Amino acid sequence: MKINRSAATKSLTIIASLFLAGSLASCDAAANAGTKVAEAIKSAAPSIAAESPAAPAANPAEAASALAQLEMIPVKGRAPKTGYSREEFGAAWADVDRNGCDTRNDILARDLEGETFKPGTHNCVVATGTLADKYTGKTINFVRGTDTSSDVQIDHIIPLSLAWQTGAQQISEEKRKQLANDPLNLMAADGPANMSKGDRDAATWLPPNKAFRCEYVARQTAVKAKYQLWVTQAEHDAIAGILATCK
Repeated sequence: MKINRSAATKSLTIIASLFLAGSLASCDAAANAGTKVAEAIKSAAPSIAAESPAAPAANPAEAASALAQLEMIPVKGRAPKTGYSREEFGAAWADVDRNGCDTRNDILARDLEGETFKPGTHNCVVATGTLADKYTGKTINFVRGTDTSSDVQIDHIIPLSLAWQTGAQQISEEKRKQLANDPLNLMAADGPANMSKGDRDAATWLPPNKAFRCEYVARQTAVKAKYQLWVTQAEHDAIAGILATCK
């Protein structure tokens, strides 16, 4: 029997409705709205946008709601990267939800279709599956193996190094661990596309699949709000520019 994992990511519709409901009158309200987005994404059924990376992910009302969320996030310069290491966010792919499976396999199971599991792992370790990759619009056949596992990687939508430089070094170690393992901030993605992104923000990297950019920057905004991170001016302007094109 397959372990019950979080459902696939909802489109901007659910993000927009939660932003509108939050009033967004303070940093705390912004963080609460981001938390509600994450909870809704965990429990939501797969959306059309999740099933088809070519499908538009926003309309003007949804984009306006995401933009309202963005305007509540502080704008500052990047802090120095001094002191950053992956370990500052806890051990990689910890089983934070205590379902017996590590976060990487949880996200693979959530985002892949037709997945199979390595025998003897209680349906934890994903062996094969098909990814409708949102970053590129390609379909990728995932096969676990030394030479093939990296074809599909788990991307931090807000890279951890970027998070560190925009406020994460000021939050608790436990909150950083949550950030690193939060399904809101994680997505299975084309390996080469993920590698090309690195730790760049929206001002310097966007998904090649333009149809996904609205959802991408809205999720970045939700993560920043939930963990009380800030944006740089260039990052803010890039996100706002993308949201302005969502029709």
